Amino acid sequence: MALTTVAVDVLVIDVLKASEAQVGLVRASQFLPYLVLGLVAGAQVDRWRRRRVLIGFNLAQALLLLGIPLLYAAGALSVTSTAVVLFASGCCAVYVAAAEQAYLPDLVPRRTLVLANARLGQAMSVAQTLGPAVAGFLVAAVSAPVTLVVSSLARGFNAMSIFRIRRPEPPRDVERRPIVREIGEGLSFTYRHQTLAPLAVSTHVWFLANSIAVTLLGLFVLRDLSLSAAAYGAVLTAAGVGSLLGALAAPRAARRLGEGNVIIVSRAACALAWAAIAFTPTAAATSVIIGYLGVLQLLCGASMGLEDPSEMGYRQAVTPRVMLGRVNSVLRSANRSMAVVGALVGGVLATAFSFRTTLLAVAALFLTAALVGAGSPLRGARSGRVPVAP
Repeated sequence: MALTTVAVDVLVIDVLKASEAQVGLVRASQFLPYLVLGLVAGAQVDRWRRRRVLIGFNLAQALLLLGIPLLYAAGALSVTSTAVVLFASGCCAVYVAAAEQAYLPDLVPRRTLVLANARLGQAMSVAQTLGPAVAGFLVAAVSAPVTLVVSSLARGFNAMSIFRIRRPEPPRDVERRPIVREIGEGLSFTYRHQTLAPLAVSTHVWFLANSIAVTLLGLFVLRDLSLSAAAYGAVLTAAGVGSLLGALAAPRAARRLGEGNVIIVSRAACALAWAAIAFTPTAAATSVIIGYLGVLQLLCGASMGLEDPSEMGYRQAVTPRVMLGRVNSVLRSANRSMAVVGALVGGVLATAFSFRTTLLAVAALFLTAALVGAGSPLRGARSGRVPVAP
């Protein structure tokens, strides 16, 4: 994912010379599949074998990503064709995301869900730490399109790793009802739940803010500050380091504070970091700018690494197993829909306003996400205090 992010940003901004609005369009194309397919994918994943879904759609995503370097080699790559390929790859990612979050509770006991999610977060953080630096080096050495070949191979490796899991899955519910009814059950459970509902709203606002933020960051670093792809990779690497540190601390933080409080504090930390990014010393030496942005991205990454295991573990603990695919997809579809809006809004705001003004607005949205959680039963919530989900 980190390789793909850097390679696509450099490809679209530096190679294809996309406008700010086009950058937002490409970013939105990666999230739009969650709006189109998310709810259906969740219901289908609750019917299917989740391991098979993960293997098949990871392989399909690997093949699709190869389309970008092939189009580039043929001289046929454009902003539009890049967005189309990323949209198709995103459709595969919808099923992968729905299946992987529903599959984990089949593999580990309920009491270890936060720890298991933290371990996954740590592995992802290592990839996010090394990925941007490696991507920056590869982009400089062999070009952005060729770097996407490596990203494609990584998807294939994911599929092969899951293929090696031999633990049998529990049987699926054999009853088949209209898919619209099953989707409705997922929506009703999510948005009527005492703690999942405010968690969902807070997360939706967080995704809106984060999508605007990441859309702006690439433009801000590569275009406004005129830093190199390697420098951009270094800034994102700092976020990966922070994410790893946060994931390492996540299990202990959840035990001491409770999952709900960890989520709220982490989202407030995001607000602080992006507010500070708005005041980046643009007239300073390049090394100072990279260091300043790196420290703040470290804080952003740490907050996400700390928060994600608590959010995932709590959600998996309070959701009945037979509804995990639907509930996860309801939340992910709504979150990614907010990300689509955020990517488009980010591109428009970058054109209409200064980066400082827009980044301060982003910080205000992150703070809103924290306040939504703080003013609800999510404050103080712990998975150990809820009944065991069947």
